[in-house]
Amino acid sequence: MLKALLNLPRAVWLIGLISLVNDSASEMIYPLVPLYLSSMLMAGPRALGLIEGIAEATSSLLKLFSGVIVDRTRRVKPWIVGGYALAGFGRPLLALATSWVGVLAIRFADRVGKGLRNSPRDALLARSVNSDTRGLAFGVHRAMDNAGAVLGPVLAATLLGLGFSLREVFLFTIVPAVVCLALALALREPAAETAAPQTVKFSWALRGLPSPFKRYLLTLALFTLGNSSNMFLLLRARELGLPQAQVPLAWATVAAVAMLFSTPLSAWSDRIGRRRVIIGGWLTYAAFYLALGWLGAGSPLVVFGLFGLYGLSLAATEGAEKALVADLAPASQLGTAYGWFNLVGGALLLPASLTFGWLYDRAGAGAAFGFSAACALAAGALLWTWVRIPALAVSAAR
Repeated sequence: MLKALLNLPRAVWLIGLISLVNDSASEMIYPLVPLYLSSMLMAGPRALGLIEGIAEATSSLLKLFSGVIVDRTRRVKPWIVGGYALAGFGRPLLALATSWVGVLAIRFADRVGKGLRNSPRDALLARSVNSDTRGLAFGVHRAMDNAGAVLGPVLAATLLGLGFSLREVFLFTIVPAVVCLALALALREPAAETAAPQTVKFSWALRGLPSPFKRYLLTLALFTLGNSSNMFLLLRARELGLPQAQVPLAWATVAAVAMLFSTPLSAWSDRIGRRRVIIGGWLTYAAFYLALGWLGAGSPLVVFGLFGLYGLSLAATEGAEKALVADLAPASQLGTAYGWFNLVGGALLLPASLTFGWLYDRAGAGAAFGFSAACALAAGALLWTWVRIPALAVSAAR
């Protein structure tokens, strides 16, 4: 695998570095938002679910839009640069929010930036490598992204430990925003992306996309229905007695485990097939949710161990899920395919988060986390029995 890593093109490493810097800022504040809402703005789980659901739903629609445009124009850099700039320079404004509505507006801007950049970035990654190293490329990207997610919470915990306020931590994110923008501007449009634009007719009915890809999207939709905002996990950790200063470290544990295992597990999907690795990750996800939902007040060590299990599930799924999109979709519609993939992952976050928040308030943590685990188990069964992977894609993933 070392030789394959060294042979990855410049675009893969540069995009990975951009994600590392961006996520260091994003994850610096992500674990602190629920604390900020509950302790300073007096908002509860339902407000949190509304904020995250609306923000992610908007982001997902823009991911489809940007993906379709990329297929038509064959240009990715403007969307990547603009998306990272909007998100990066919007985050420090959280320090000025005086109500949960203000937090919603800023999170909305952050997710708009994500919506503009993600599908073009994923399409560029998929086109930069051959199919037999596609899992490896996405695994490297996810590993570097998660490295930033480790650095961010550690920085947040350090700043809080030094006596900085939540608002001062938010303001500090202006530094990685500047660095991220400079790196994004260094990206080059590859020759394939500057070729004559091709007209690809868009269809809300997904005409032109293969049946296995459509079934894969429906399976992802079922999983996503139980995959609400990760902020509920941080809220639950606080309820289980984890001190406020250690909440960012718990999230750093998730990212650290994902960082360590994303590359080998995604590369493993190149050998044994995407489906097996994804289902293994979904089973691990279900076990984590069941344990966290039904756990009584436990020691911080137990909570950290469970969050590590969640990181393992992310490592198994994030890269392999995206690689499978490129395995199933036509090369001329990669941007559109990633747009649909991201749309499903984001649009359903609103009903997922609202449902989770409602169950959390009305029936308790056990019911809410149990519902999410059930969705993951059902999705795994569908992926195994209903989604048929074409022989060409299977051989490419081995």
